[in-house]
Amino acid sequence: MANGSIKKIVADRGFGFITGEDGKDYFFHRDGLSESIDFDRLVGGEAVTFDVESNPRGPRAANVKAAE
Repeated sequence: MANGSIKKIVADRGFGFITGEDGKDYFFHRDGLSESIDFDRLVGGEAVTFDVESNPRGPRAANVKAAE
């Protein structure tokens, strides 16, 4: 699992971006969140962990969870 923080949320479209500890930005969709996170309550800067999946458009964050 990778560590990062929420960079930007586009609430009306259901997606956002996470900045990983590696400095890269990862797209995520609300469907990629674990059940422990409520998309509607996410805020910028919140620490998260996530898996990186390959996608034709670039790396994507999946299984996003709140960092403990």
